[in-house]
Amino acid sequence: MKIRTDLTAAGLQSKIDRLWQLSAEKIDLINKEYDNTKGTPVFTVKGKYTLRGWTEWTQGFQYGAEVLQYDATNDASFLASAKKNTVNNMASHVSHFGVHDHGFNNVSTYGNLLRLMNEGRIPENEWERNFYEVALKISGAVQANRWTSVKDGQGFIHSFNGRHSLFVDTIRSVRALMVSHLLGHNYMGENDLKTSLLERGTLHSLATAKYSVYYGEGRDSYDLWGRTAHESVFNTNDGNYRCPNSQQGFSGFTTWTRGLAWAMVGFAEQLETLPHFSDEELAPLGGRTVLEEIYLKAAKATCDFYIENTATDGIPHWDTGAPHMHKLGDYTSRTSDPYNDFEPIDSSAAAIGAQGLLRLGKYLSDKNETVAGNRYWQAGLTAVDSLFEEPYLSTDPSHQGLILHSIYHRPNGWDHIPDGHKIPNGESSMWGDYHAREVALYLHRINKNLPYYSYLGSVKGA
Repeated sequence: MKIRTDLTAAGLQSKIDRLWQLSAEKIDLINKEYDNTKGTPVFTVKGKYTLRGWTEWTQGFQYGAEVLQYDATNDASFLASAKKNTVNNMASHVSHFGVHDHGFNNVSTYGNLLRLMNEGRIPENEWERNFYEVALKISGAVQANRWTSVKDGQGFIHSFNGRHSLFVDTIRSVRALMVSHLLGHNYMGENDLKTSLLERGTLHSLATAKYSVYYGEGRDSYDLWGRTAHESVFNTNDGNYRCPNSQQGFSGFTTWTRGLAWAMVGFAEQLETLPHFSDEELAPLGGRTVLEEIYLKAAKATCDFYIENTATDGIPHWDTGAPHMHKLGDYTSRTSDPYNDFEPIDSSAAAIGAQGLLRLGKYLSDKNETVAGNRYWQAGLTAVDSLFEEPYLSTDPSHQGLILHSIYHRPNGWDHIPDGHKIPNGESSMWGDYHAREVALYLHRINKNLPYYSYLGSVKGA
């Protein structure tokens, strides 16, 4: 990436405003055209959202987008729709034991709505508050139920693949446990055994930092600073780590960039979360200093890898080790090309990763590490500047997607390849569109001197 030092958050406000205008049109178009009885929309095919059965992990993005739209524009119609859709459609996600995506589905809906109430943006209502809080409490506990214990008292929230499987992307769903804990909830097991959700969320974060992120310390032949593995595989009989793997990337020894992006923003957010826990709470988990060091190392490593292995404009390909990347030559020395003949761009990784860069940059700057902080901050602005304009911003009024050139599952061949092209391009995804809105709201609030956008806004007083 060629980090632009001339960009400012305020200077991007016109692009942010344009994004919100287009966002409103896209949400209205989906609500008008999409048949929700068919299932949750996942990604577009020829510009129209469709579903792809795997797990139910994107509906929170669909309705969470309406909350974000209201937050940015004060258009009450989006708030009314978000409330109605959350009540009517999200209960099954709160009690869904079969997924590792509670932070995606429920913090994006119930959590964002509760945050608005905490900020005084929607009227205080005791029953409505209780409704949101109960949903978030239960969601965190249900997520924590997907638990695998491993060596040395560690453990992790296992993926839908089974108890052996740690996914890197779950680092951003761990926020469901943190919110539930701060709301005063615990995980209750057999014989009324009470387990701290902070403990489980922290242990999961530590396992992700240890097994999903590489640090160039000789772990294997492909150990590079900041590389991530999508999946880490464990022997559940004895708790030993076995090997890296991948579900949506090319291999366990290459870096699927959306997984990398989840780690970037996930660890940056966990750094921001640490001050909300007491020293007494953190001491049994290693202590504040140790946890900050581990999270900061993982956040810096993953953000550095992103910067080093991304095109000059900050938009990455879907996997940095994909089999035809060598045919692109030195792709990091020029702007991204979603219409190339060899390997797809994944704009959704940019939408997610940009927020990680910005949050890490701000965190370091607030710690008076201004040189490093400015580097990450400007890298985040560079990616946002590219993402919020063509060819990535979707301006076609008939296309339901907001951000173009997103990739879902390249190995399975699920992504649409337009006629006359050799690779997928031109389509959108629920997660890419949602996180573009989220990073837009993040900067919008900073520009407007509004409360800092954090998932912990759903906890009063946090």
